[in-house]
Amino acid sequence: MTEPTITALGGRAPSQIARRLFLATRPKFFTASVLPLILGSLWGAIQAGSIDAVAFILSLAAIVFVHAAANVLNDVYDDLTGNDGPNEGRIYPYTGGSRFIQNGIMDVGQMARWGWLLLALGLGSGLALIAYKGLMVAAFGVIGVALAVLYSAPPVRLSGRGLGEIAVGIAFGVLPIMGAVWLQTGMLTADALLISLPTSFWVVAILMINEVPDVKADEASGRQTLAVKLGKAGSRWFYVGLLAAGLTAVGLIADRGLLPVWCLILPVTLTVLGVKGSAAIAVDSADPAPLRKAIEGTLGIHALGTIWLIAVGGASLWLAS
Repeated sequence: MTEPTITALGGRAPSQIARRLFLATRPKFFTASVLPLILGSLWGAIQAGSIDAVAFILSLAAIVFVHAAANVLNDVYDDLTGNDGPNEGRIYPYTGGSRFIQNGIMDVGQMARWGWLLLALGLGSGLALIAYKGLMVAAFGVIGVALAVLYSAPPVRLSGRGLGEIAVGIAFGVLPIMGAVWLQTGMLTADALLISLPTSFWVVAILMINEVPDVKADEASGRQTLAVKLGKAGSRWFYVGLLAAGLTAVGLIADRGLLPVWCLILPVTLTVLGVKGSAAIAVDSADPAPLRKAIEGTLGIHALGTIWLIAVGGASLWLAS
């Protein structure tokens, strides 16, 4: 896929500006936040016996705005700290950022203002949700916003301290799923945590494999991601461990009777394919195609696996009714 250019995305017409701002948020990655929210909302609705549509819509707006803000601010801080500019090993559009700043489509100031505006919109949606469901929402919101900003922003910069992986697992797995369950049921349970674990492991696997082509740029800028710390061989086995952990979590969900045993069918298949594709992580090659394919496969594991859990949960609810 070709990188964005000023020729394709420039212009001052309102429609051109709107398209530019929208694409700067990297919308194709919104599934990483939206799918967990849907899963948590469905699970909560099953427990409650009905769905609170208002809570779902407000939480969806909040999480999309905050996710969009995190993507834009990540571009800003990764440019300021020297990560994205000299990154020659990137595999666009999966690593190396949106390239909006580097390719002259928007400057750092414009991206920063857009990112903070998106965050304000997310906070506005969150305040509406607090007014509707109570102050407990604020706890989820504070954690989510803190992770969104501190993942990239110095001096904390969790992504540069080997803590970005944990932050992403919480922000795109545990937090949205357990938060959505609470919005529907008013309860936080061990079962809700268990339901959140497969998606959490799968999203960390996405981050892990995406870090691999950026290792040289990250090392040069002092960003100590897990891929930098572990090296290629270590990164591969950590990635395989994440897939195994995700599959194990699905098995535990079935063992507890939260979903039927046949919910394992697709996760087993996806895990086998993911382990097979993981060989590309440890290979030194000038050809990025195998690693690109493995990255796309990992995105598929997360998306298809989470959709599968949603579908199985929905089918179980329908069969029980």
